[in-house]
Amino acid sequence: MSETTIDPSEFRRVLGHMPTGVTVVTASSPKGPVGVAIGSFVSISLDPPLVGFFLGNQSGSGAGLRDAGSFCVNILCHDQLELCGTMASKAEDKFEKWEWAPSPGTESPLFPGIRAYVDCTIDDVVPVGDHDLYVGRVVALDAYDGVEPMIFHAGRYGQFGEVPPVIDA
Repeated sequence: MSETTIDPSEFRRVLGHMPTGVTVVTASSPKGPVGVAIGSFVSISLDPPLVGFFLGNQSGSGAGLRDAGSFCVNILCHDQLELCGTMASKAEDKFEKWEWAPSPGTESPLFPGIRAYVDCTIDDVVPVGDHDLYVGRVVALDAYDGVEPMIFHAGRYGQFGEVPPVIDA
């Protein structure tokens, strides 16, 4: 197979047509709380229960996540754009203005008003291109009804018109 050069901005533009959920992944590292906005959260396995997300391998949050050995995925609601922006930033203390409580399984930061959370221990970290795939073994999770999730599509944050009913797959 021959190598093809794909322009990174074109790659991002085209793949931006796939809507994604918006999450904040948090951890309690020995140096304090860690948080990063993530749009690549995915379910991996039912048995055992595994989830994953991708984080750029140059991210300063990666070391804190690995040191913690666990993380909590906070699935954001449509009205949590400011929280998302803070966690996406390179701010020195991303948690100074945000209320949070320890998650039940790993004691990672858990924000009030979220759509759902998935609390995990790190099962594996796999280098993939310029990112690392963090694989988490689920130890606790919950979801809250009636709150619209935040989505990212074509370079914009938004929401559904209404929360669709649950459909058994």
